[in-house]
Amino acid sequence: MLGFRDSSKQRSTLTFLGGTDMNNMQDHFTTISSEYRDIRTTDTEPIRHIKSKLKNLRTLHAVDVGCGAGRYVLELFEHLPNRLFLHCVDLNMHMLNSLSRFLSANDIRSFKTIQSPAEEIPLKDQSVNCVFTFNAIHHFDIQAFLQETSRLLKPGGFAFIYTRLRSQNARSIWGQFFPKFTQKESRLYEIDELYHTISSFPALSLDEIAFFTYSRTESLEVLVDKALKRHYSTFALYAQEEFAQCLEEFKQRLSMVFPDASRICWQDENVMLILHRR
Repeated sequence: MLGFRDSSKQRSTLTFLGGTDMNNMQDHFTTISSEYRDIRTTDTEPIRHIKSKLKNLRTLHAVDVGCGAGRYVLELFEHLPNRLFLHCVDLNMHMLNSLSRFLSANDIRSFKTIQSPAEEIPLKDQSVNCVFTFNAIHHFDIQAFLQETSRLLKPGGFAFIYTRLRSQNARSIWGQFFPKFTQKESRLYEIDELYHTISSFPALSLDEIAFFTYSRTESLEVLVDKALKRHYSTFALYAQEEFAQCLEEFKQRLSMVFPDASRICWQDENVMLILHRR
């Protein structure tokens, strides 16, 4: 049995964006929808892990919640060929339109887009055998999302939650060097918080926790460009003048630590929780 101590920072209630904050976040995703795939890094390691986990399932009727512009959707189709039908769910229609064009250009047809919140997906009970979500759970009401996951999954089905923890975020290049980044990004969880929440759903069991570490190297110029394009939604939480000041300090901090501006090196970390429907 997996067990974790309770965290002193554990959320007693859900923390998710609402009202004006939600509108601002949707404006952010609308703005970057056309170039989102280009400014974000897509890692194949979690997809290969998913492929191994699902090797005995010949037919996959699945849903990707918070699918965005489809960067991980394409990886799923390429690693799970000829056996996947995917419902692509996102709240932002501009993201879904970008996804549809992207998949059609790659000759992928076995999908359907659904504009919907993660907490109320218009699909029938026990209608899928896989639920995926990549780097999106911090945008959801997590308890309502897990309730939907429990409702949608057939017995024996799997849910794959790929995310980054607060502590992982703090160790990233942004968490270490971009001022206020970890304070702004208050939506992330730690493992014990996720475990505590999952354990409140008797139909779901935590089957596995997989950790991923990636060595990255970029130039200062590329990192600044990513920040300017708000490649992480965290940057949408800064006021305009505040962001500009923090960006200048970010450049100064990096220059002090990395004399070669063409080689900024660090490690990114992510985690994937794999749930099983009893």
